[in-house]
Amino acid sequence: MTETMTAETTTAETTTAGTATAGSTTEVLVAGSGPTGLTLACDLALRGISVRVLDQRSGPHRESRGKGLTPDSLEVFARLGVGERMETAGSRGLVLRKYFDGTHVQDTPVDGGGLLIGQWQVEEVLRERLAGLGVRVEYGARVVGLAQDPAGVTARLADGRSVRARYAAGCDGGRSTTRELLGIPFEGYTEEKPTMVVGDVRAPGLSRDHWHQWFTSGGGGILLCPMPGTDTFQLQSAPETDGDGEPLPPTLEGFQRLFDRYAGMAGIRLTEATWLSSWRVNVRRAARMREGRVLLAGDAAHVHPIAGGLGMNTGVQDAEALARTLAAALAGPAPAGDALDGYQAERLPVAERLLADTTARHRRVLAAVREPGRGTEAGMG
Repeated sequence: MTETMTAETTTAETTTAGTATAGSTTEVLVAGSGPTGLTLACDLALRGISVRVLDQRSGPHRESRGKGLTPDSLEVFARLGVGERMETAGSRGLVLRKYFDGTHVQDTPVDGGGLLIGQWQVEEVLRERLAGLGVRVEYGARVVGLAQDPAGVTARLADGRSVRARYAAGCDGGRSTTRELLGIPFEGYTEEKPTMVVGDVRAPGLSRDHWHQWFTSGGGGILLCPMPGTDTFQLQSAPETDGDGEPLPPTLEGFQRLFDRYAGMAGIRLTEATWLSSWRVNVRRAARMREGRVLLAGDAAHVHPIAGGLGMNTGVQDAEALARTLAAALAGPAPAGDALDGYQAERLPVAERLLADTTARHRRVLAAVREPGRGTEAGMG
């Protein structure tokens, strides 16, 4: 899929009922324009609720990150009118090609009704849908303060501006500024050292018909997953370590050394690493998902092991529930707090189960990859 850049602005525009005039009080302010924030904004705008979306980044990214949509998420996107676009951007019928100690041992078809698609592509489709509803993401808008009163929320931005809204949603990721400003504890644990390096690379000559998974009897390995609509692979691997056994930061040169060690395919040279990151196990959830008129969703409310690919999808489900909640709160006549409390009552137990489930999936994968012919499918069921 080729990204079609839409004009992104740093001020709100008045083009439909779903958008607030700059300087006026909007109904819902959304901090963060990842899949969670964009899903929420689209849902609200479709309900005729005025919404503004702020993001501290300078613009959209093109990183694969979370790379799978579950059937539940696809149902949400179909209701938002972007189901077909997601299907066009992604692909189905993934085959896991497993190697063990350098030898190809098994191919495993995987089709649980989901879709392989890069996170940047999900965001692009949602951004374009949101723009069609008259709402554009406001980049370079970093929230540095939040104040609440009985009538609404005032967000103070780093550039000195203030944004007024009746309600606000923190959809700004695991390092959520919104959560920190609210003083909500992020309970759980984070492992001290990174256990994986990830990135987007090109690998000319490597088949794009399979998700390649090389594992070894020692427990190490490297995975290259072809991202649909691109010529890139998402790479995941145990990190390199230095002489003291400490993990090294990811680099293209390091990726190549890891590939040579685990895959042993001398003719393949990795190129153009457009995304480099380290990943460590985080198992945390917010102590609460509501503080007055501000609510949390997605990674801002919960982070967990990646096994099963449930992170982006749970955020989408949070967003759907939060849109429903905010619509009820705005509609009245029942006290708004009743509806807002209902969101936390519904989604906090989901987050609790998610942490336990993904932790168990992660352990299953770590055990499975030591057996020839087994791979990440151990965490998918």
